[in-house]
Amino acid sequence: MINTNLILDVYKDRSLKSALSTQLLYGEKFKIVKKFRKFLKIKTSYDNYIGYIKNKKFKKNFRPTHKVSTLSAYLYSKPNKKFKLKKKISFCSFIKITDKKNNFLNFDKYWINKKDVLPVKKKNLLFSKIKIFKNTKYKWGGNSFKGIDCSALVQIFYKFNNKFCPRDSKDQMKYFRKNVKLSKIKKNNLIFWKGHVAICLSKIDLIHAYGPKKKVVIMNSKKTIDEIENRSNLKVKFIKNESN
Repeated sequence: MINTNLILDVYKDRSLKSALSTQLLYGEKFKIVKKFRKFLKIKTSYDNYIGYIKNKKFKKNFRPTHKVSTLSAYLYSKPNKKFKLKKKISFCSFIKITDKKNNFLNFDKYWINKKDVLPVKKKNLLFSKIKIFKNTKYKWGGNSFKGIDCSALVQIFYKFNNKFCPRDSKDQMKYFRKNVKLSKIKKNNLIFWKGHVAICLSKIDLIHAYGPKKKVVIMNSKKTIDEIENRSNLKVKFIKNESN
């Protein structure tokens, strides 16, 4: 099956009061493991993540042609700026274009400006666009422009570049095998603490979805390491190269 909601919450249990586990963006594929009256137990196709979603009607798989390449993109009811909707679609949503008109592309019941998308197979340097998430709200389990957590901020750029990355930081820590010494950190290295991960922008600065700041922030790496140790009594566990 495939998600055609712009953002779909995935919960840890069969309750809307349950903790948010992750989110499915438009175009993400999943398998139904078990059906309940109000919920579906699912397994995501990208990373085999298991959780519960509200029982709705979903489409069967389609082959996406494009992906959203901006933090968020307005949708339109017709291929004209006058028909802009209040709805937005998030970065790394996958869509199937069925029509083109002027500077707009049609998918499903929506139109989107062609400047906001790239072909699915198009790749960027891995974290080259990561600063678009700066100041995005921190949200545990979040995976979109409305809110994102630290491990999703890492994963979403692998997904955007057609590469695999686990969803949770504890699994990412195990998945990336190449260790880096603190004295030799460089751009795109991943710094892991227990339950947290940050991405190096350079030898000096990093970016992360940081709970205490309640948003995605750019910080000095050394000051961040000291702050997390002083605030949470957590030391850096590993620094990893961004690719295996």
